[in-house]
Amino acid sequence: MELRHLQHFVAVAEDQHFTRAAERLMVSQSGLSASIRALERELRAPLFVRTTRRVTLTEAGRALLTEAERILAQVRAARDAVAAVQGVLRGTLSLGAEQCIAGVCVGPLLAAFRRRHPDVEIRLRQAGSGALAEEVAAGRLDLAFAVTTQADTDQLRCLPLTSEPMTVLCHPAHRLAEGGAVTPEDLGGEDFVDFHPDWGPRRTTDSVFAAAGVHRTVALEVNDVHSLLDLVQENLGIAVVPRHFGQKREASALTALPLKDVTETSYKTVAMLPPPDATSPAARALMELLEAEATTPGT
Repeated sequence: MELRHLQHFVAVAEDQHFTRAAERLMVSQSGLSASIRALERELRAPLFVRTTRRVTLTEAGRALLTEAERILAQVRAARDAVAAVQGVLRGTLSLGAEQCIAGVCVGPLLAAFRRRHPDVEIRLRQAGSGALAEEVAAGRLDLAFAVTTQADTDQLRCLPLTSEPMTVLCHPAHRLAEGGAVTPEDLGGEDFVDFHPDWGPRRTTDSVFAAAGVHRTVALEVNDVHSLLDLVQENLGIAVVPRHFGQKREASALTALPLKDVTETSYKTVAMLPPPDATSPAARALMELLEAEATTPGT
């Protein structure tokens, strides 16, 4: 089994198409097909179900994909480590982040990283915390800034960034706006604006209401912070969000209410990384830069 066979296999699995994968890899389609057939012969199992429109993974292909991605990530990390020893940080930094994550300003951090390491190509993927955890564990991302979703494993470790309480946002004309702090029981009959279930704030809010034994209805589900704030501003529902969301300019006209009498109101953000021996030099350099900025007065 050669590395190029695994690279070809992963490309076809990602694109679900031989022609597109061949174009991306800059190889002939016949050569790519021959590479996949050689891998299937060696493993004695079909890896793809081929149709005229696309290809999909077989059960054997799905099993191989996880390991192939991990192997290729380790190879990239090894190459980057050698370059780092030679005094030059190069290669690729593949970063994931949730939108408006607390504890890190992703844009300025990446700009500072690029100034220090101009030979490193930066790739950024925005997604929910659950998906990001899977991507880091599988080796598809070097690290991710997200919300705690699970305990540490052999493939994933979480370094704390910050935590903050959850708060309730509502329109000033809403019945809750004239009161003070509220409990989950006070909100049981309300319509909620919230994020996709994979997002960190949604996971945290779901945990709060589940712990309190209160059912809630998410009437409006969105995938970005600004849409959530706009819908609350139109009095179409209320939202339970991390406290810093209420400090955004778009939330200035909304009423923020503390959430009380719950056992878990903390929104905890983390840096997700693979085990230390599998962490790329670029990921280590980014974390060192983040730590340095966090300890610099005035930042």
